[in-house]
Amino acid sequence: MMKRQLGKDVVQAARERIHILFDEFEHIYVSFSGGKDSGVLLHLVIEEARKRNRLPVDVLIVDLEAQYQHTIHFVERMVNKKEVNAFWVCLPLSLRNSVSQFQPKWICWDPDKKEDWIRALPLHASVINEEEYFSFYSFGMEFETFVSAFGEWYSEKKQCPCACLVAIRADESLNRYKTIKNQRKKRLKQYGWTTKASDVFYKAYLIYDWHVTDIWIANGRFNWDYNHVYDLMHKAGLSLAQQRLCQPFGDDQRKGLWLYQILEPQTWQKLVVRVEGCNFGARYSKKQGHILGYYKFDLPEGYTYRSYSKYLLNSMPPHLADHYRKRLFKFLNWWRKNGKEQGILSIPDFADKKLEAKKKVPSWRRICKVLIKNDYWCRGLSFGQSKKLTEHYIDLYEGYFRKGK
Repeated sequence: MMKRQLGKDVVQAARERIHILFDEFEHIYVSFSGGKDSGVLLHLVIEEARKRNRLPVDVLIVDLEAQYQHTIHFVERMVNKKEVNAFWVCLPLSLRNSVSQFQPKWICWDPDKKEDWIRALPLHASVINEEEYFSFYSFGMEFETFVSAFGEWYSEKKQCPCACLVAIRADESLNRYKTIKNQRKKRLKQYGWTTKASDVFYKAYLIYDWHVTDIWIANGRFNWDYNHVYDLMHKAGLSLAQQRLCQPFGDDQRKGLWLYQILEPQTWQKLVVRVEGCNFGARYSKKQGHILGYYKFDLPEGYTYRSYSKYLLNSMPPHLADHYRKRLFKFLNWWRKNGKEQGILSIPDFADKKLEAKKKVPSWRRICKVLIKNDYWCRGLSFGQSKKLTEHYIDLYEGYFRKGK
């Protein structure tokens, strides 16, 4: 889709969108991660709220425990402002652990692992760590599920439609671009930068058209506070595009896990103890061509992709091998039933790499890559995240990992 110039700079455009939201909604809140994008968004919203005498601004902070100390320092500075009313959530949530086959999920703030927590529970008055606080909460629920449910809960408490302001930029990933440009989604009136999540809850992406350089220009021009871990990232040689904050053990995020060793060695030591496979992930996911660095790997001599896939499955922990086998069965069965229409009579060992990359054809090489990458949800085979599977894993976690058997 072609870009359309608005004849204004991105700061002006963002301020106009914020102005619209304040006109449309009596109550809004900002989703604040402590990163550069959400920091800029929060500064802009405070600016508009001050003009309208609508301070303090409600802010949702979902603390995932495994975060840089610099990030927590920035969060503390922002929540200590009188302009901010924070919901600082420190609850046990289920998070992806892509660096371990034995523990493919981990639970942040797990009370049974308190002695190994990466850091102590924040002492700020806004911290929420009682599992009974939210009626919708259940132990180990997924981060994404919690965030959506919070929006519904917030709207119910305010007894009116509300909006969550999210700091995503379309140039960061194809998925984020599609979130903005989805023509089939419901939205607020004609505004493409909004998404209607329910009858009472909307999401708004007010800086979707910003580039990473715009973030830093705005911070410098308006003298806004920011997370100083980015200064350390710059000194470590990372480009602006590589400087990102997130839960460090995800399938994509693990590529930056090694940074903890350099930027915050004390935090790194605690990460190694807290999450299984941490050191392995940092060592082998830094570069392309490494085991977790994706795409390039050498097939051992004497193996086909099919036989090597079976070897990998047999080397896995039983519960994980069973998980993969169920998904592989569905993948193979679907292509055997539907592949004839495309002239595919059997599953080849490998196919055209471009077609494989676009997920247009099946092959055992695709399967092998999923297993090598520890792609738990099998996204490389066109599967998505499953709520039922997540709930099954939480049961597994409570029955095994929490009891330490």
